[in-house]
Amino acid sequence: MIRIAQFKDLESITEIYNQAIDAKFQTGFTERVKLDDRVGWFTEHQPDKYPIFVYLVDDAVAGWLSVSPYRAGRGALRYTVEISYFVHNDYKKMGIGSQLLLHGINAARQLHYKTAIAIILDKNAASVKLVEKFGFQKWAHLPGVADFDGVECNHVYYGMKLNEG
Repeated sequence: MIRIAQFKDLESITEIYNQAIDAKFQTGFTERVKLDDRVGWFTEHQPDKYPIFVYLVDDAVAGWLSVSPYRAGRGALRYTVEISYFVHNDYKKMGIGSQLLLHGINAARQLHYKTAIAIILDKNAASVKLVEKFGFQKWAHLPGVADFDGVECNHVYYGMKLNEG
């Protein structure tokens, strides 16, 4: 089941995010985040404008997706959102990422956004495959901009016009 995230979910959301940090190449963060570090981020995501969704399995948060402002404060970009998603290690390869991404795309459309962006490290092949499956196209490639203990990788911007398809 997918629902809007509640504050009580923030601990699980943070745990899942830290799993991605530990795995490397799934987020640009290299140091684990603390629950207190995520409170501001969470409260900035108001469900009627920038929702966070959680996927529940037996009342446990198995994954989450956020619809976030892209380049906040820049009025010309107000109709563009960034979609980010993460799945708990115990629930990967079960279709949860696909369900969350489809839900997030539909929510962004219903909120009248025009463009969705997913910013991915190119070594995260599963994420690249997922966004391409849902019609995102590669729009930008930033070579060698991320460095994980001496291992460089690329940042790739995938985009989708939400009023098409």
